[in-house]
Amino acid sequence: MPLRLGHRGAPLKAKENTLEAFALALEAGLDGFELDVQFTEDGVLVVHHDFTLEGVPVRALKREDLPPYVPTLEEVLKAFPEAWINVELKSIPGETDGREEALARLLGRHPSPRVWVSSFDPLALLRLKRLGVRPLGFLYSVREAEELAPCLGVEWLHPEERLLTPEGVARLKAQGYRLLAWTVNSRARAEELVRMGVDALVGDRPEALV
Repeated sequence: MPLRLGHRGAPLKAKENTLEAFALALEAGLDGFELDVQFTEDGVLVVHHDFTLEGVPVRALKREDLPPYVPTLEEVLKAFPEAWINVELKSIPGETDGREEALARLLGRHPSPRVWVSSFDPLALLRLKRLGVRPLGFLYSVREAEELAPCLGVEWLHPEERLLTPEGVARLKAQGYRLLAWTVNSRARAEELVRMGVDALVGDRPEALV
């Protein structure tokens, strides 16, 4: 049975990427959840999907400027120590602002075999690998991106679910990768991906995965 994760928690039942949404995902029977991490001006890793909040870049805000519903990653890790958590580090390719180092330090304080980090940014993944953060997952929505995987040294591949076919899954699994499919909101598609051998499913609707 693959891991079943709520996409930003249970976003159809509560505000996404909040402690309430994460708790509801677990209460619905999921193994854990996926979340998005941004970096504030004062060096705090906070859980929020967009690079902006009410039109202001999160990177230009301090932790104290954020609304109460935005938790820090550390608060989430402390609140749900038994959950499987995929931490998506939001990052734009280019020079680092230190978010990878901050994440490595935080995970070092809260080690867990049930937590792994993913990103669409290959440079962020390279930096995290050099910092000793493992395991890592490469997120992508274009099939050609798979060609980057051997250069990144990741253990997981996180393709958009529409990219996966039985032949493709078999090929990637034969290369030693674990596979996470997103965003799976159909029960029929979830069952199809399970038969293919996908290792984790992320969805908005817990009932489609449980």
